[in-house]
Amino acid sequence: MTSTGSRPAAEWFDISTLDARQARVFHQKMFGWEVNAIDETYALIGDDGGRPARGIGQAGPNSPYTGIVVYFPVDDVEAALARAQRLGGSRVLEPTQTPLGRIAVFADLDGNRVGLVSR
Repeated sequence: MTSTGSRPAAEWFDISTLDARQARVFHQKMFGWEVNAIDETYALIGDDGGRPARGIGQAGPNSPYTGIVVYFPVDDVEAALARAQRLGGSRVLEPTQTPLGRIAVFADLDGNRVGLVSR
């Protein structure tokens, strides 16, 4: 059984926005984050050790959402996503492989978007 109870700390967060450049500048000035733009559509933000810990990306016309999503570590993204559905949540982003790991997003009972990640 996949459990997030033993690993409650957030693994990553991502800001999906309609204007990635503007969001990068705003958050860089607001929090003093080191921003490493990969291209015009996505940037990695480093943690205190310089490792990527968050991202800011451009929401495209087919993006399932805008806003902030916090990703929590799970052993198996597909199993955790299925469990969220059984509990009444709904799928927002199907499981996808990324450089961070395998990710997915669901909406909880109040519509909050919650990310899942496994490495």
